[in-house]
Amino acid sequence: MPALRLALPGDAASLAVLAERTFRDAFGARNSPENMDLHCAKSFGPGIQLREIGERGLVTTLADEAGRLVGFTQLRLARPSPAVTARKPAELSRIYVAAEWQGRGVARALMDRAFADANRGGCDRLWLGVWEHNPKAMAFYVKFGFEIVGTQSFMLGRERQRDLIMAVDVRPPG
Repeated sequence: MPALRLALPGDAASLAVLAERTFRDAFGARNSPENMDLHCAKSFGPGIQLREIGERGLVTTLADEAGRLVGFTQLRLARPSPAVTARKPAELSRIYVAAEWQGRGVARALMDRAFADANRGGCDRLWLGVWEHNPKAMAFYVKFGFEIVGTQSFMLGRERQRDLIMAVDVRPPG
């Protein structure tokens, strides 16, 4: 099982490659190349990931297998959503695992870590947006107790798409 660790500035280039590859793997078949290219140019690159790694309130966790990144999450602490009722919500803005590592427990470990980090950050609810045409991801989130609480728009290049907002309580029982 890969080790989980916080991203460091020196990880920016490798993270940019992994982030773009996993995004294209997840959504490329159902979206136009033009829109994918526009989104990836805006969202991924060493400079972009370097800024994100240094961003206050954004926790980037990497799954590292012998120096090779195989998955990651990005958790935005204290990030509200109109669809989520919470005192202090956190957004799981990204969770991706390389295709060859899917089904091997990496996503589960990353999700467990996101829950723990949100709880440590004093957050009471964790939410995320998932593309309405991604039933595999939705089924994964339901296993962790996430429920659909609303919708939001997501711009992929020049196309407006609909994400479902899913949320779960992250406070420890009792």
